[in-house]
Amino acid sequence: MPKLTDDEVHSFLAERGHLARIGTVDDDGMPRVLPLWFVVEDGHLLFTPRSPAIVWHNLQRDPRVGISIDEDEPPWRKVAVQGTVVVRHAPGDDDAWRAVYRRIAKRYVADDSADAYVDGTDDQPRALCAVDLSSPTTRLITWRMPVRGEDPRGIWAKRYYLPGTRWADPQKS
Repeated sequence: MPKLTDDEVHSFLAERGHLARIGTVDDDGMPRVLPLWFVVEDGHLLFTPRSPAIVWHNLQRDPRVGISIDEDEPPWRKVAVQGTVVVRHAPGDDDAWRAVYRRIAKRYVADDSADAYVDGTDDQPRALCAVDLSSPTTRLITWRMPVRGEDPRGIWAKRYYLPGTRWADPQKS
């Protein structure tokens, strides 16, 4: 299965519109996945849960997360992250980092709409959370579909092909 190069990962994560689906664990042990806006700056994936959000309460209890970022069009690039969240700013300290939130919003909506959204919700406290993508404890897994000229069996990791099946054994194809 083709992996993304470091440059491809950085380029993909910098593109507008991709959502980060962030997985945490509720206090009863049930998993929860929430799509959120994000930005990557200085090697850190940044996102901003609001103070009453369950995901924020989950992160305070257990800062470990799973994050999935993907696309709906070929070559269907995917980045999966397992890491630990560091809270850069707790809710209520929003004025100190509002410019970051404005940059995040502008990745998803037109600039004037983003400004109106950020200015219109500036009384709703948010946290600024970060996952260090280069930390030795962060796991980053990437892949994409094979493109023209690449082995189509690269659609899956080799471990998924059962021994003796057509794609596991090229001689049977």
